[in-house]
Amino acid sequence: MVANVLLRPGAPVDGVAAWDLNGDRVHDGLDWFCQNVTTVIGRLFLRLMFMVVLPLVVSALALAVVEIGDVRKLGRIGLRTLLFSGILSASAVLLGLTLVNLIRPGDALSAEARQALVERNAAGSADVGQKASKAKSVRDIVIDMIPENPLQEMAGAIDGSSKGNGMLAVMFASLFLGAALAAKPAECRGVISLLEGLNSVAMTIIGWAMTLAPLGAGCLIFSIVATLGYEVLVTLAWFAVTVLLGLLLQLVVVYPLVLTLFSRVTPLAFFSKISEAMQVAFGTSSSNATLPTALRVAEQNLQLPRETARFVLTVGATGNQNGTALYEGVVVLFLAQVFGVELSLGQQVMVVLMSILAGIGTAGVPGGSLPLIVVLMRSVGVPGEGIGIIMGVDRILDMCRTVLNVTGDLVVATCVSGDAEEPATERPA
Repeated sequence: MVANVLLRPGAPVDGVAAWDLNGDRVHDGLDWFCQNVTTVIGRLFLRLMFMVVLPLVVSALALAVVEIGDVRKLGRIGLRTLLFSGILSASAVLLGLTLVNLIRPGDALSAEARQALVERNAAGSADVGQKASKAKSVRDIVIDMIPENPLQEMAGAIDGSSKGNGMLAVMFASLFLGAALAAKPAECRGVISLLEGLNSVAMTIIGWAMTLAPLGAGCLIFSIVATLGYEVLVTLAWFAVTVLLGLLLQLVVVYPLVLTLFSRVTPLAFFSKISEAMQVAFGTSSSNATLPTALRVAEQNLQLPRETARFVLTVGATGNQNGTALYEGVVVLFLAQVFGVELSLGQQVMVVLMSILAGIGTAGVPGGSLPLIVVLMRSVGVPGEGIGIIMGVDRILDMCRTVLNVTGDLVVATCVSGDAEEPATERPA
């Protein structure tokens, strides 16, 4: 009976029902069940993802750079791809962080509920205040981007014991590793193959974790809602509104502006031509699964040069995740608000940089962003277990941000191809 309840999508509703049945207070039996059954199952599910975060980050970022190739040899197409991908990713993250600072969805939770939530995650929350008080300046963050000892940063990145920038330093070290491998691909085939195997192993384990997600996520959501009641659902609703507003603004304001400035395609014609790819992205929640459709749309509907479209879209499926980068930044700041962690300017700059890099390293599959979101959370002192709060709406938001990811890839491909040849959908005279 318990398994049937937790495996179905109604775990938040079941949690509210359990809260109501106990008269707005947590019965001792329900509290024992949440602490010793559902919370344990949920945290085991999270641990399964946590343990592959480091190999996933290192291999994904390094291989993303290898796929782009040696920038010195790529010429105009490679440089323009990097430029537009950077512009769109940065604008997405900054837009998301601006909205979450303006709307402050995490403040919808009362002080009492926040304290109860912190106590439930005492193991991960014990040093939150200490980490917040040790916030680095922007200058120190920039200096510590290049790690003196990458292995030491890796060892302390997950639990927050790093003396430098932790995971941000690991990400930059991974980018440099990828650049070096791309510069000497023939001599480094063995290392590249090792990274490909490591990435495949990490993705396999994450795939196993996602198979258990209905049970693991259901347990986490049930535990939180059953002990805190309606307030969590209201707070979650504000979070979803913030994310959707950010995705919408990036889609209907930023993308059309970039197309208008850097391509010969009108925004209206562009969205009309790529509607099929957007529908597939929404249905599959996977940039990788949408890639064949995106390639066909780019070549047949937008009539982009075949070589350019294939290069930009193939790299973009894992290296240009605008929607995911926006989502990751919003989640980190939202959960910081929920747990009462005030982030300094330097910490928010770190979140921006890490969200952009995490967008590059995020797997283009459903749920692929969750492990990296936990890394971002822990880097600024937010308990990683808090990720369970947003899992009730993650699936629908995953569908929406995948649409933005795929659309962003097509925007980059269109802008990069802008002066390659006359597209069929040029502006009317």
